[in-house]
Amino acid sequence: MNSPVGIFDSGFGGLTVARAIVDQLPGEDIIYLGDTARAPYGPRPIAEVRQYALACLDALVDMGVKALVIACNSASSAVLADARERYAIPVAEVVLPAARRAVRVSHKGRIAVLSTQATATSGAYADAVAATGVDLMTAVCPRFVEFVEAGITGGEELLGVAQEYLEPVTDYGADTVILGCTHYPLLSGVISYVLGDEVTLVSSAEECANSTYALLAREGLLAPKTQGIRRFLTTGSPDRFARIASRLLGDFVSTAEACEELSLEHVRVEL
Repeated sequence: MNSPVGIFDSGFGGLTVARAIVDQLPGEDIIYLGDTARAPYGPRPIAEVRQYALACLDALVDMGVKALVIACNSASSAVLADARERYAIPVAEVVLPAARRAVRVSHKGRIAVLSTQATATSGAYADAVAATGVDLMTAVCPRFVEFVEAGITGGEELLGVAQEYLEPVTDYGADTVILGCTHYPLLSGVISYVLGDEVTLVSSAEECANSTYALLAREGLLAPKTQGIRRFLTTGSPDRFARIASRLLGDFVSTAEACEELSLEHVRVEL
């Protein structure tokens, strides 16, 4: 089926999902929508995250996508059940695939998840591993998103923040850490440096891409083409989006477009 896959995130983090999907499915057309005008979602109340996320997902569905990928942990936690009831097309997300992977690879059954406040408040990861018998702790890392959204992935200030956030994870003795925000894989270098090589990092972005491949195959929606078309939309400044995306991911994003349907005066949806 030649319709595109719609990928949604609050900002730039979901580009890690988009790139992983393109790596696995280079023949798929994608439309990526980053709600950068209202990012970050992490500090926002769940009801507000739900409102903004559904507006963005509605816009992608109106563009004729064949499947939705909620490439945002905060949004997945807030709207996944609603989205699967609201839309006739399949919906992939980031939380459950990452949780399942972490449970499989953990040797000691002590898992930590790094997340935004919205994801932590939702309890989505705790729910995902509740029946597995593993121990789970959550470390809220809000400034990680700020660094990524500014295009910063290194430096002394970031290292200091990482050491502060990750000290409780080290004290807890986690052997497996879920990067529970799709911005965080872009900081995997500093996170791995602070935690040490003996700690396994599980990327919610990579696991979401794996899950998306399986979903498209299961639903008979894999594209027959050999080269996909990529479109990147933003509710903020297209020039800024392209500039920061290029800094983070090289030539993966060359240009971006404004999503006129989601200008600030059009964000309310029927709840």
